[in-house]
Amino acid sequence: MTVALLQVADGSTLELDEKGYLLNPLLWTEEVSRIMAAADGVELSADHWVVLQIFRDYFARFDIDPPMRVLVRATREQWGEAKGSSRYLYRLFPAGPATQACRYAGLPRPISCI
Repeated sequence: MTVALLQVADGSTLELDEKGYLLNPLLWTEEVSRIMAAADGVELSADHWVVLQIFRDYFARFDIDPPMRVLVRATREQWGEAKGSSRYLYRLFPAGPATQACRYAGLPRPISCI
């Protein structure tokens, strides 16, 4: 059930569910991420994009979003101890790394959030 529509630059609209997740993840683009983030008052930095790519890669391999422990481990490998922590992930995604990053990455709503 479509609850909202997301307008993109080319004039097309994408359907979102009641929590703001794309109904068709195949329509995701980086522009979609930027629009969603801007609506939340977030400007996506290079670190945000690293996390979004981790989500997309993990989902492509396992058909599920990465658990927090896996996400922290992957970011620690990427950034080292200083930024590779759940605390830093919550600074990047204040509404919750699992839910907010998953939405920006164009993936379905995490099972734990349904």
